[in-house]
Amino acid sequence: RLRGCRGFLRRNALVLLTVSGVVAGVALGAAVRGAALSPAQVAYLAFPGELLLRMLRMVILPLVVCSLVSGAASLDTRSLGRLGGIALAYFLGTTLLASGLAVALGFIVRPGAGASALNTPGMGLPGALPSKETVDSFLDLVRNLFPANLVAAAFRTYATEYKMLLRNTTSGNVTLEKIPVGSEIEGMNILGLVLFALVLGVALKKLGQEGEDLIRFFNSFNEATMVLVSWIMWYVPIGIMFLVGSKIVEMEDIVLLVTSLGKYIFASILGHFIHGGIILPLIYFAATRQNPYRFLLGLITPLATAFATCSSSATLPSMIKCIEENNGVDKRISRFILPIGATVNMDGAAIFQCMAAVFIAQLNNVDLNPGQIFTILVTATASSVGAAGVPAGGVLTIAIILEAIGLPTNDLSLILAVDWIVDRTTTVVNVEGDALGAGILNYLNEKDKKEREQELKEVTVEAIANNKSETETSPLVTHKNPVSKTSSTADPESKESVL
Repeated sequence: RLRGCRGFLRRNALVLLTVSGVVAGVALGAAVRGAALSPAQVAYLAFPGELLLRMLRMVILPLVVCSLVSGAASLDTRSLGRLGGIALAYFLGTTLLASGLAVALGFIVRPGAGASALNTPGMGLPGALPSKETVDSFLDLVRNLFPANLVAAAFRTYATEYKMLLRNTTSGNVTLEKIPVGSEIEGMNILGLVLFALVLGVALKKLGQEGEDLIRFFNSFNEATMVLVSWIMWYVPIGIMFLVGSKIVEMEDIVLLVTSLGKYIFASILGHFIHGGIILPLIYFAATRQNPYRFLLGLITPLATAFATCSSSATLPSMIKCIEENNGVDKRISRFILPIGATVNMDGAAIFQCMAAVFIAQLNNVDLNPGQIFTILVTATASSVGAAGVPAGGVLTIAIILEAIGLPTNDLSLILAVDWIVDRTTTVVNVEGDALGAGILNYLNEKDKKEREQELKEVTVEAIANNKSETETSPLVTHKNPVSKTSSTADPESKESVL
C-alpha cells in the first residue's frame, strides 16, 4: 500500500504541486493585502510569476510554427482536409452554442438591470477604450492572415488607427473626417504564423523526397521544444503562486466591485460553468462514447495554468505535453489542432463578450430586438476568432460588437474593472474546448484507421476465396505448394495442352 501511494504521488506530483500553488497563491494574496504594499513592492511580489509568463511565451513561436509544419506534413492530404473540416465545424458549432447560451443567460439573469449608477468616480475605474469601426476590425483580421513580413509577424501585428483631417466643404463649413491609417502594434501575429505554417507543411508534403530533410528538421526542433516545456513545467507551481497572489493584492476595493458587479460576474462564470462542465463534455461523449471527465482529469495542470495566466497561448506548451502523455492523443493530431484551437477557438471569450454586450445594453436601458441579438451572435463568433490569446485579449473585441449594434463603448471600463476575475474562467473554457476537440479528432482518426484496416483484410480474404488459378491470384497471397498435383504427375505434352 505504501509503495502504491508512493507511485501515485510520483505520477501526479506535478498536478498536486500546481493545485497547491493556486491555493497557496490565494492564501498569500489574502495575507499580504493587509500590509498596504506600494506598487513597486507589488511588482517585486509578482516577479516570479512574470518569469513564468516570459518562459512560456518564449517557446510559443517555435512550438506553434514547428508543430503545425510537422503536423501538416505528417498527415496525408485526404486526412488533412477531413480533419480540418471536422475541426472547423467543431470550432464554429461550439462557439455559436456558447454565444447563444450567454445571450439566453443574459436575458434570464439580467445582470445590468438597475445598475445604471455604477460608473462613479469613487470606484477608480479605467477610462473608456477608443472606438473602432466594425468593417476595419474584420479587415484587420484578414490582413493579419497574410502578413507582409514573417519576421515582423513574430512580434508585431497589424491594426487600423484613425487620423482626423479638416475638410473645407463647398458651402464654406469646416468638417472633421476620420481616415483609417494602417499601423503595427506590439503583439505576435499568431493568425498569420498559423496559416503560413500550415501551407508550408502541405507544400513540404507535396515535395516528397526533396522535402524530407526539412520535415525532419522541424520534427527535431519540435521535440527539442517539448523537452524545454517539460523543464519549464516544474517551475509552474511557483510561478502560479506568485501570479495569483499579486493579482489579489493589486485590487484596491475588491468588495465594492464584486458587490456592484456581482450579477454580471455570476452570470459570466455560470455561463462558463454550464458550457465547460456540461455542454462540451456532452459533445465529447456523443462523439466518442467515452467518459469526458476522465479525459479532463489528465489535463489538470494546463487547466490550472490557464486559470493562473489567463492566456491560451501561454497554456499551449503544457496542454500539448499533457494531452499526449496523459491521454494518449496522437502527436500528429495534437500538434496540428491545438495551435489552431488556441488561436481561433474561443468559446469562453464568446460567452464573455456576449454577456458583456447584453449587460451594457441593459445598463443603458436598451431593449435588444431580434436583429440585434442575431448581430451579437454572429459578430461574437467571428470576432472571437481574432481575439488575442493573452490576458484581457477579449475586452478589445467587445468594442466591435457594441459598434455593430449601436451601443456606446465608454461602459467598457466596467468590464475592464472585473476582467481579471472573469478572464480566468474564460481561459479555462477556451483551452478545455481545444483539448476536447483534439480528443474527438483523435478518436475519429483512430476509428477511420481501423475501418481501413478492416477493409484491407476483407479484400485479402476475398482474394483467397476467389482463387481460381495461380495466374489469377493477388500478389499479396502466397502459396505453400505452388505446383499443383495434376501438373506434377502429368507429362510435358499434357502440361502444354492444359496451358
